[in-house]
Amino acid sequence: MYYDVHTHAFHPKISEKVLSQLNSHYGIKPTGTGLIEDLLARADKAGLDKVIVHTAATDPAQVIPANNWSISLQNSDPRIIAFGTMHPGYEDPEKEFARLERNGIKGLKFHPDFQSFFMDDPKFYEILEMFEGRFIAMFHIGDKLPPEQNPSCPIKLKKILQNFPKLTAIAAHMGGLYHWKWVVEYLAGSNVYMDTSSALPFMDRNLLDEIMKKHPREKILFGSDYPLYDPGESIKELQRKLKLTDSELEVHLSSADNLLN
Repeated sequence: MYYDVHTHAFHPKISEKVLSQLNSHYGIKPTGTGLIEDLLARADKAGLDKVIVHTAATDPAQVIPANNWSISLQNSDPRIIAFGTMHPGYEDPEKEFARLERNGIKGLKFHPDFQSFFMDDPKFYEILEMFEGRFIAMFHIGDKLPPEQNPSCPIKLKKILQNFPKLTAIAAHMGGLYHWKWVVEYLAGSNVYMDTSSALPFMDRNLLDEIMKKHPREKILFGSDYPLYDPGESIKELQRKLKLTDSELEVHLSSADNLLN
């Protein structure tokens, strides 16, 4: 099966507002509408079998509504694998984790930068203690601030991986948006998956080559970051940038099988 491991789809009531926020934060005009119908149509056109759809609660009060949305998405179409969310300020994480497990949710997305917590916060470590070995963690990593000032970074993720050896983790954006020199030093070659979303257009060629040399190909998963980018165009860019044969490209499209099954 072929997967896009990093997508987003929003409720119709908020989709336009979210697209506007994404545009203002990243300076990128989204390609898609942010609606699940548009995502699935683009995924079908790109030859993808399944999409992982992410959400992130920006405050504790959003945890339940966001997870209700994820559960409803996953139940709506067999092509959708929805990840849930959690916030370090939420008062009963274990109860919500149990609910997500009952509803077949396999992973959670954490976006420390948007959720306003640092990855080395002791409260977040408490969440990870409950979480380890039960769910896959998708981490947004990196931004324009240097690692010590940014809520997420490859260095903080490396410490998490050392402290939680049973944690199955995906580091989005080739390990860390704008933090790729630290990805080479701290994450490449370690026991973590990475995805290709929102990374290749911005990466220095030498750093990209270093990461590809050090990190196992089967642990670099295709992700488009829809609605920012179109899955089909992102697949073409991945093949072109990395000069992949069709069989090499297939590794990046299909290796999420090992993660999810």
